[in-house]
Amino acid sequence: MPKFMRKKIVAKTLRTSVLKYYNNQTQPLSEEVEKVLGYLRNKSVAMFPYYFQDKYIKEDIEVHDDPDNGLRYVWLDNKRLYFKRRWSKQRIRISFNELMKEQDVESPHCYENETFKLEQGDVLVDIGAAEGNFALCKVEIASRIILFESNKEWMEPLNATFAPWKDKVTIVKKFAGDVTNTTSITLDDYFAAGEKLSFLKIDVEGAESKLLSGCKRILQEQIPLKVAICTYHHQEDEQVLTTILKNSGFETSPSKGFVLLFTDRKLKAPYLRRGLVRAIKR
Repeated sequence: MPKFMRKKIVAKTLRTSVLKYYNNQTQPLSEEVEKVLGYLRNKSVAMFPYYFQDKYIKEDIEVHDDPDNGLRYVWLDNKRLYFKRRWSKQRIRISFNELMKEQDVESPHCYENETFKLEQGDVLVDIGAAEGNFALCKVEIASRIILFESNKEWMEPLNATFAPWKDKVTIVKKFAGDVTNTTSITLDDYFAAGEKLSFLKIDVEGAESKLLSGCKRILQEQIPLKVAICTYHHQEDEQVLTTILKNSGFETSPSKGFVLLFTDRKLKAPYLRRGLVRAIKR
């Protein structure tokens, strides 16, 4: 069976399972859950099960070729965002379209909101930077940016994207976690005691708790500090990561709405997960 057909079957089965699970609940459902169910009754499963995503159309995205370096890019806030050399234009359109949905103000994956933002002159640490879209949007606001990305294929596009700001952007080709070795480093080991940090953006594909274990000193000592950390990779992430941050003196709040991680083969009831937790120590 072709891969796209398998995906359609899995999506249809999951949609049925989610609707059945919540329709069988005896307790009243929250307005947030009802909003998701209203979407799924009319639409197929999606990572962000909300109608806001319908305004993003991948076919409308223009992908450009840079003859100087042979890479492809899109314009983001009037700045060039480069992608992996081997990616086709269609692959880039799909990826960039998802990035735009992800950081929509209505998205459960949006790192900022009206009261939780990177401020002028802040130091941004982007952990799990990938193509660096969030950092690129903040590059003119931040006084310094440190990007952690372990995927070697992202090094070339990241260097191309941030070349105009190389005086204040550092790209670290290591996995930020709970140990320091040849391929990994803890944030506590990378940053010197007393070094000013302002905003940690953390999306490390399910290794968020390990990362927090490797920056206990930073979480305790840095005041003020903001942390935006993804909580949808594992069912228990919201509770576990919130507890760690609260124990380190942070005020925490989850993003609004839910992520439906339909790509997780182990996904099971209650299915819906918070996209991220925003934490602040004042």
